Amino acid sequence: MAGLINFDHVSAGLALADFDSAAAREQMAPVPRGWQQRDTPPTPAAVMIVIFADGRGRLNLVLTLRNAALRGHSGQVSFPGGRQDPEDASLAATARRETIEEIGIPGDDLQILGELPCLYIPASHFEVRPIVARFDGLPTFAPNPAEVADVFCFGLDELLQPAYKRVERRQIRGVDVRVPYYAVREHKVWGATAIMLSEFEGRLRRVLPQQALHAIAAAKL
Repeated sequence: MAGLINFDHVSAGLALADFDSAAAREQMAPVPRGWQQRDTPPTPAAVMIVIFADGRGRLNLVLTLRNAALRGHSGQVSFPGGRQDPEDASLAATARRETIEEIGIPGDDLQILGELPCLYIPASHFEVRPIVARFDGLPTFAPNPAEVADVFCFGLDELLQPAYKRVERRQIRGVDVRVPYYAVREHKVWGATAIMLSEFEGRLRRVLPQQALHAIAAAKL
C-alpha cells in the first residue's frame, strides 16, 4: 500500500478549481442537519489536517479525541483547531497555533499545502476553514490533557476504503437523525469532521490514477 497516495496527489486534489464541495460533503452529513437561525455573524475558526508519512511511506492524517469535560463538542473526534484570536494574522496562523497547543508538535515542521472551503457548523455557530499541512518526519505527540484525551491517525488509503463508512440513527435534541460516520479504530468520526473528510476523500478520488484506486479498494483491512 505504500506510495499509492503521495503529497503530489494531496496538493493536486486541493488545487481542483471545479470540484463540487457541496455534493462531496453531503455524503457524510447528518440528515436533517439542524440549522438554527442566528442574528449574529458566525465566529471565524480554523482546523488543521496534518498529514505525515509513516515508516512505510504511507500517508496518515491526525485526529484528536476531545476531552469529555470540554463545553463544546466534548468527547467527539476532531482535527486540532479552534476560534481565531485577534493576534492571529490569518486563519492558517490560527490552525497552526491551535495545533501546537493541542497536540504539541513543532510548528516549524508544518508546511501548508492548501485549504478547503469554509464549513459552517450550526451547533457552535463557527465558520471553520480547514487548513491542510504536511509534517515531515514522524510526529511525537504531546497532547494537552485539558483539551485532548487522545491522538490517533487515519491512513489516507483507509479514508478511501468504503468499509470504514457506516451509518446509524441517533436522537439529537429530540429529532431522529441519520448519522453517517467513519469507523476509525474504536472511534466514530461524524459531524463536521466527517464532512471535511468526505470532501478531502472526494478530491483525492478525482486525482488518483485508476490503478491506485483499484489497489486501495482491493486491499485487506
